[in-house]
Amino acid sequence: MIRRDAKGLSAYVPKKDLEEPIVETERDSLWGGWVRLKNGWMLDLPDMDARTRLPVTVNAKKRGGED
Repeated sequence: MIRRDAKGLSAYVPKKDLEEPIVETERDSLWGGWVRLKNGWMLDLPDMDARTRLPVTVNAKKRGGED
């Protein structure tokens, strides 16, 4: 799940029960590129409309293998 709060964007990964701030994005529009989480993980986000309302659940893929 990707959401925005007063601190900025964050990603929640339910299988790991992990919520981390998004610290870097490949694209300004967020969608269709990668994002880097504070813990160093990089996630590939799907292509979506730039006007997609948050929070939203997405199918993101982790880059660099699984822990």
